[in-house]
Amino acid sequence: MPRNPAPPPSGPRPAPLRADARRNRQLVLQAARTAFEEAGLSVPLGEIARRAGVGAGTVYRHFPSKEALFRATVVDRVRLFTDTARELADAPDPGPVFFRYLASVVRLSARNKGLCDALEASAEGRFDPSPGVEGDFREALSVLLGRAQLAGAVRRDVMLDDVLALLLGCLSMEQRRGPHGAPGRMTALACDALRPGRSVTKLPAQGAIRRNETGCPVCGAALPAARTGRPARYCGGACRQKAHRDRLRERPAL
Repeated sequence: MPRNPAPPPSGPRPAPLRADARRNRQLVLQAARTAFEEAGLSVPLGEIARRAGVGAGTVYRHFPSKEALFRATVVDRVRLFTDTARELADAPDPGPVFFRYLASVVRLSARNKGLCDALEASAEGRFDPSPGVEGDFREALSVLLGRAQLAGAVRRDVMLDDVLALLLGCLSMEQRRGPHGAPGRMTALACDALRPGRSVTKLPAQGAIRRNETGCPVCGAALPAARTGRPARYCGGACRQKAHRDRLRERPAL
C-alpha cells in the first residue's frame, strides 16, 4: 500500500530578494562596515544610508535596528577570523602560527573601532554577536592554543579565557600607544607572557582549587594539602617527568 505523501511545510516561505533589493542590502552592509570601523556604534543610521546612497527606509527594510545592522557587520568579521583559524589548524609549526594568528587578529581589530566596541561589550556581557558564531570562534582558537601547548610553545597553565582576555588587553594597548610607538610592539610584549620559561611568573590557581590547596605547576590541577610529610609538587608522574625534561632543556650548555 503506497505511503501518504508528506504534508507541505506549514506557513509561507519567505520570498527571495529581488536583484535590486540584494544590491541595496550589500550597499548598506558595505557602508555600515566602513562607518562602524571609523566611528563605532555611535554612527547614526542616517549617515549609513547616505554613504550607501539609499533612503533610511531602505535600511530599515533590511535591518530593523542599528544594533541588527551592527551585529551583521561584526558577525562577518568574526566568521572571517574563525575561518582563518580553521585553515591553520593543521599548520606544521603550531607555535609560531598561534602567535602570528593572535598578532593578526589584534592588528586587524585595532583599526576597526566598531569591532573593538563589540568585543569590549561582549566581554562585559552587554553584547552577543551570535551564540553560534562566538562559539565557533572559541572552538577554532582553542584548537590553535592546544596544538601550540602540545608543541611546547605556550605554557600549559594558560586557558582559552586567558587568551581572549589578553586579546582585549592588546587591543586596548595598541589603540593607546603613543604616536611614535611601532604597531604590534605592545602585542609582542604581551604575548611573551604566554611563552614557557624558567623566569615566567606562576599564575594564581583557578577556581577549582580550594583553600589550603596548591596547583600543579605543569597542568594547573589542584593538589590537596598533605596531612603528613612533604606536600606533593606535581599531580602525577607524567607532569613530574614533563617538568624534569623542561629543566634539562633550560640548562645552559657548558
